[in-house]
Amino acid sequence: MLEARPESEDRTELLWAVGETAGAERWLAEVLEAEPDATLPRLVAGIRHIGWGWEARTGARAKDVSRGQFEVFHARLRTAEQWLYEVAEREPQWTSPWYGLQVTGRGLQVGQTTARRRYEATVRRDRHHLGAHQQQLQQVCDKWGGSHEEMHAFARTSAYGAPGGTLLGQLVAIAHIEEWLSLDTGPDAVYMRRPEVKASLREAADHSFRHPDFVRRGAWIQVLNTFAMAFSLAGDRDAARECFHATEGRVTKFPWYYLDGSDPAAAYREQRSSTGR
Repeated sequence: MLEARPESEDRTELLWAVGETAGAERWLAEVLEAEPDATLPRLVAGIRHIGWGWEARTGARAKDVSRGQFEVFHARLRTAEQWLYEVAEREPQWTSPWYGLQVTGRGLQVGQTTARRRYEATVRRDRHHLGAHQQQLQQVCDKWGGSHEEMHAFARTSAYGAPGGTLLGQLVAIAHIEEWLSLDTGPDAVYMRRPEVKASLREAADHSFRHPDFVRRGAWIQVLNTFAMAFSLAGDRDAARECFHATEGRVTKFPWYYLDGSDPAAAYREQRSSTGR
C-alpha cells in the first residue's frame, strides 16, 4: 500500500498508521535486513521510531515523566532522525522524511530556528502539506515556546494563502481549540463563545469545506471533525450540525481526544447529540 501511494499524494497518514502500530519495530528490522538497499523501509522505520519514542514517554505531563522514560524517548527520536536524514539524502524530493523531522525536532527541542527550517523543507516539496502546517502550528503554540498571537497569525496566513477549498482552513479552527485548551474551566468557554471567534470559524469554513472547490480526499474527514468540535465549543449549533452531518458518522481521533483521551468517539457522539442530531 505504501509503495502504491506516491509522495505526491501525501502518504503521511499511511506511514503514521504503521508508526503507531505496537511491535512494528520487530518486523521492520527483518525487512531492513532482507532489503538493505531499499529506501522505503528506512522511511517506515524512522516514522515507527517516533511512535515508539512517544510510547516510552507516554502522554503524561513532563513533570510526571521519569528521567529513564525521557532517556528512552530521546534515544528513539535520535534513531528516527538518523533514518529520516538518510532517506532525505537518498530521495531529495520526498516530503515524508522532512515531515517526520518536524515531529522529532519538537520532541528533541531543537529550537524555533531549526524547526522552521524543517517546516520550510517540507513545504518546498509540497506547498499545501496539511501535516507540515499542523506541526508548525504546534511549534508556534504558546506551550512550545511560541505565543497565541503567533499561532493565530500562522494559521490565518497559511489558510488564506491557499486556494479556496483548502484543507488548511482547519488550521484556524485548531488555533482556537489550542487557545481554548490553554485556559482554565470557565474562561475557556467564554473565549470560544466570543463573537469574533465564531466569526473567524465561519470565515475559515467558507474558505475551506464550504467552498465549491473543496475536494473530499486526503484528510478531509479530519477537517470536518475539527470544525465540528470547534463550532460545538463555540455554541454555534447550526454550523456544528452541518459538520456532523457531513462526516456521516466517521470519527477521527484528532481532535476529539482533547475531550476524551480514552474514547474520542464518545466525545464525538456527546457533542453531536448536543446539536440535536
